[in-house]
Amino acid sequence: MMIADSDVLIDFLRDRDPWAGRIELEIKTGHLATTTINSFELLSGAKSAADQETVSRLLAVLTVLGVTPEASERAAVVRRVLESQGQGIGMADYLIAGVCLANGGVLLTRNLDHFGRVPDLKLSGRHL
Repeated sequence: MMIADSDVLIDFLRDRDPWAGRIELEIKTGHLATTTINSFELLSGAKSAADQETVSRLLAVLTVLGVTPEASERAAVVRRVLESQGQGIGMADYLIAGVCLANGGVLLTRNLDHFGRVPDLKLSGRHL
């Protein structure tokens, strides 16, 4: 399962390649997901009524994965490990990573600096 981070979904909404094309392709497969954290980020960043409608239409075609008990446990482990190394990535990113790990997904993101620190997290972003 491909799970899209907010940055690449914003690129899609703003028609910025190469991510706009990649997200469009993943949507067509019907297997693209995002997380409730990313949904929150997109919805809270949509200031105008038109932007809110556009974000809502996008989210309607994605599977939105929640923070389950397993995802929260995985996120907590990631946080403990990274912070013990002085490599924290922030609460939202811990939760996103936890959801991805719990669902066995591949995270589509441009934020390789943060998510590249997460042990066992599968990423797509280096090569499109």
